[in-house]
Amino acid sequence: MSRRNYALPWAQYVETLQPHERPMLPGSPATPDHTLPYRLAYGAVGMLVTATGGIGAAMITANTQQLVGALGVSTTEAAWLPVVYVMTNACMNLLLIKFRQQYGLRLFAQIFLIAYVLIAVGAFFFEDYGSTLIVRAFAGMAAAALTSLGFLYTIQAFPAAHRLKGLILAIGASSLALPAVRLFSNHLVELSEWQGFHAFELGLSLLSLAAVFALRLPPSEKMKVFDPLDFVTFALFAPGIALLCAVLGLGRIVWWTEAAWIGWALIGSIVLLTTALLVEFNRKTPLINLSWLSGPVIVRLALVIIGVRIVLSEQTTGAVGLMTQLGVGPDQMHGLFGLILLATAAGSLISAFTMNPAKLDKPIAIALALIAVGAFIDSHATVLTRPAQLYLSQTMLAFAAAFFIGPAMIQGVGQVLQKGAQNLVSFIVVFSMGQNIGGLIGTALIGTLETVREKYHSSQLSESITLGDPLVVQRLQQLSGAYARTLGDPTLRAAEGQVLLQQQITQQAHVLAYNDVFLLMSIFAALGCAWVTFNHFRPRLQARLAERDAASAAAAVE
Repeated sequence: MSRRNYALPWAQYVETLQPHERPMLPGSPATPDHTLPYRLAYGAVGMLVTATGGIGAAMITANTQQLVGALGVSTTEAAWLPVVYVMTNACMNLLLIKFRQQYGLRLFAQIFLIAYVLIAVGAFFFEDYGSTLIVRAFAGMAAAALTSLGFLYTIQAFPAAHRLKGLILAIGASSLALPAVRLFSNHLVELSEWQGFHAFELGLSLLSLAAVFALRLPPSEKMKVFDPLDFVTFALFAPGIALLCAVLGLGRIVWWTEAAWIGWALIGSIVLLTTALLVEFNRKTPLINLSWLSGPVIVRLALVIIGVRIVLSEQTTGAVGLMTQLGVGPDQMHGLFGLILLATAAGSLISAFTMNPAKLDKPIAIALALIAVGAFIDSHATVLTRPAQLYLSQTMLAFAAAFFIGPAMIQGVGQVLQKGAQNLVSFIVVFSMGQNIGGLIGTALIGTLETVREKYHSSQLSESITLGDPLVVQRLQQLSGAYARTLGDPTLRAAEGQVLLQQQITQQAHVLAYNDVFLLMSIFAALGCAWVTFNHFRPRLQARLAERDAASAAAAVE
């Protein structure tokens, strides 16, 4: 296939393609049979663009505490940075698919890659909190486009028979950003605070821009797909999702019942999203196909995606939060993050090369089983637990996360192809929202449960500590003795000893609270595994029952 054919009008270009080379879906590029060097080049560019799209969010997530000092803001204000990124990222997929379909891939790539470069440059000049918040919002929009672009490039690296494997590897590559960033980002921050991070992000975006301009994607069909009512839906849907993200991201920090704006934001989100759904329900050509989305297969898939994202927060929020509570710094967790990175890569590879499109429930059930076991192991943590004790469990969780996401995506794409490509936007919205909103729900759930259970365990432990207990007196004497050389007053020494004892009680309460959360996540994952397994075997059970009934009916006739 000559690359000079790319300049032909679409009607002529498509005639030069074999049936297996034509796009599977509108807005996607053709997939001609490239030579091996071009396949390798497309794969490399795909990985680079995918990494560029995910690195910004991962950097903010991994270094939120450092942002507090660098920007001179409170913890609550710093928490808005990852939340505003998710807000814009979750909303943009609603329009990006149709933008590709109507205006073509080349304009799509140029606009959003140049926008990402400008965002990275702007970060050098706007270092106050307000400007940083705006930059992260635009970064979320651009990253949504880059992730999609990375997928399209990676798929070009595989022949027709293995194209689904390419899609799974592309999805898995986007999951590598967070563990990779945790390995090196603290060194960048130490060298030059956030200037090092901005320089790294700018370098990646410039490399991606050069690579995409040097290696063009094959053409795609352009068609008029935008409808004026699409923008009405987006105008209602986007702020509704943004308000929901704000509630989920900040609720546990400002506390759900303490900040009045949480309630008003939730009400606004419900009103806006309900209005958007009513608009879509009454349209002849809806942007979001509600009748298709309400089908049992899609509902089940959406619940699985959200559920798995919730329980996987045990790793991204729970385990890291536990280690932080125990005084373990980022440098001490490099071994853990290295294993998580390797397990994520292994999960993507094994998922890609063992996937059976006819049995997609099986890897999802296996992933949920691994999550259940890993979370159960973590639920036995103590104040002496260190990263080495989490190696096995967190490796299982990372492998399961990568092993699950590809089959879930393929299951949805299969439904799109069966019912018509016009449902692609609807599925992308469900998948993106399931990933983004599910992650926020998981973080909010774990943070809230940990806080509630910590208060419970702290009160229980404090009630059991009395000065009438000789063991308590002995412990106070030991803790007070630490100040013997610096404090001559025995009363002050005793007071400091009580402070240290209370700190130990609080730390122990946090560990017990995290154990409760991990156990709950294990139960959720086990129930999800049982549910997916039942749905996997249900058609066989129904077929056997039908055969038995038919045999019984035949015997009765005889």
